[in-house]
Amino acid sequence: MEKKQMIYNKLLNLVKEENVKVDEPLKDHLYTKLGGRADFFITPTSYEEIQNVVKLSNEDEIPFTLLGNGSNLIIKDGGIRGIVINLKHLNSIDADEEMVTAQSGARIIDASRFALEKQLAGLEFACGIPGTVGGALYMNAGAYGGEIKDVLDHAYVVDKEGRLVKRMASELDLDYRTSNIPDRGDIVVEACFRLTPGTREEIKEIMDDLTFKRESKQPLEYPSCGSVFKRPPGYFAGKLIQDSNLQGTNIGGAEVSTKHAGFIVNKDNASTTDYISLIEHVQKTVKEKFGVDLEREVRIIGEDKE
Repeated sequence: MEKKQMIYNKLLNLVKEENVKVDEPLKDHLYTKLGGRADFFITPTSYEEIQNVVKLSNEDEIPFTLLGNGSNLIIKDGGIRGIVINLKHLNSIDADEEMVTAQSGARIIDASRFALEKQLAGLEFACGIPGTVGGALYMNAGAYGGEIKDVLDHAYVVDKEGRLVKRMASELDLDYRTSNIPDRGDIVVEACFRLTPGTREEIKEIMDDLTFKRESKQPLEYPSCGSVFKRPPGYFAGKLIQDSNLQGTNIGGAEVSTKHAGFIVNKDNASTTDYISLIEHVQKTVKEKFGVDLEREVRIIGEDKE
């Protein structure tokens, strides 16, 4: 029996058939609307299913990739081999007094809105971050002076051996747009945020203000991967790009946004190669003009197209 068919059959023993897709176009799951196909695209509905898929991946040496909602990610045109797992069905959010618990597949925006309804303050900064809760922990997402490490109490993860493990926030090495989650090989399945009581009016006022700032400054009218570069010490990436006269520069269908220089948008049916080439051009130009190395915030994964 062909290896791919064997893997498919094993996956059907672990996950419902409707949640196992073969040769799934990943562009349908990314904000950039770019990227090749996944050999197997799995959307589990329980922590146990995740654990079982991880164990299968280990036992049969099948490459394994976790995909959130694709808001800060570029996947190459050749796609991803092996298993891609997406936790979109694990998206519940609940509260117990001052603790908000959100599953990994929930959007961090929705966790912020849920906290508002419960009159709990602390997650306002996340009201415009498009990623999932799991993705927010993965990169210690932040905006407008707040970040995940300010409010995270603990998380539950499936480790690389397939065990369900509790990790305190202090164990995750949360720092500027980084954590040790990828190094450990953990899959975040649940996050618990410790918030503080507030009034709905005050919390909503902050969220409305941040939403206005985001919508007025960011190029939300085009597909993009969000903010492309981390903030270099002592500088702002967008200002460096703007001062390098790069706004409006394009390679193929990818363009440095004229609205916010820190964004690269899919203006006209760009390929992933267009996107990556433009990122590298921006890095090279800023380095030559200002001597500053721009480090990518966006992740690039997958294989080149043959």
